[in-house]
Amino acid sequence: MLIGEVSRRSGVSTRMLRHYDAVGLVQPTGRTSGGYREYSTDDIRRLFQVESLRTLGMSLNEAKRALDEPNFAPAELVGELIGHTKARIAAEEELLANLERVGAASQWEDVMAIVSLLRALESESGARRQQAVLAQNQGTPLSVEALVEAALSEGDLNVAGALRWSLARGGGEGLAALAVGLASESVEVRRRAAAAIAEIPTTEATMLLKTALTDCDVVVRDRAALTIGMLRVAEAVPALLRIVIEGRSDVEAAEVLGLLADDPTVSEDIIRAMQDKLDATVDASIRLRITQALAEIPGAEARNLLAELARDGDRTVAGTAAAILSL
Repeated sequence: MLIGEVSRRSGVSTRMLRHYDAVGLVQPTGRTSGGYREYSTDDIRRLFQVESLRTLGMSLNEAKRALDEPNFAPAELVGELIGHTKARIAAEEELLANLERVGAASQWEDVMAIVSLLRALESESGARRQQAVLAQNQGTPLSVEALVEAALSEGDLNVAGALRWSLARGGGEGLAALAVGLASESVEVRRRAAAAIAEIPTTEATMLLKTALTDCDVVVRDRAALTIGMLRVAEAVPALLRIVIEGRSDVEAAEVLGLLADDPTVSEDIIRAMQDKLDATVDASIRLRITQALAEIPGAEARNLLAELARDGDRTVAGTAAAILSL
């Protein structure tokens, strides 16, 4: 079969067929009676093999290696192709996301302004990223999705604060995307999501933070407990008590427990839990933190427990309880 007919039947241009011949990839091995080079059945078969390998993303050199080297192992090459393909898909998805973000812009000036802000959010300069967040609140708005994506990946504290502020101003529009971040396998992403949700003053945000009370990461749990505790959500009490007992933000947690204890029923639960822990431990540091936390709890039951602690075997615990009672 001559080159023109091969081109018509295979869909490969004659120019490409000549290139394959020149690089030794697919070379016609026959000759016609007139001396023209002719493709044999094996040559056609090889051509289709080359085209099949190229659909996998292989270069011409990679296809030649695959067909010519007897001991060629495809696993490594296919692995590389998978990696390249995933990277290409990620790039295409990023492009699609950016296109969707600018899709609502009605003027080219708006399109260019949004693109400029998106690029600024990708800058290596924290100051420039922060400026981009603040600038979008002064005129050209960024999509909520873009802000959430940036908030969940931002490591600079100043930029992260600006992003959370911007999301909070949106009144909770980004909560659905933040909820996805709160369920991420990445601890850092969950921490950033919890921090952003904590600044959104809506019922939906509070419900999300309730689910975070059982997170396996202590930072996420503490953030959720302190935030919803300030909103007088009683479900935060066990987590707040753990904060006090374990000595992290125990002063802040004690203040929030005091706020919750304005409800007599909740106050009873807090006192009971504190008494149970005191009965179960001889650790002086834990007993001292519980004693200090009792200073924030109103009511007779808290005073009675402090009176017991004023007779504690540990002098520091006893002295602290006595000092609180004297106030």
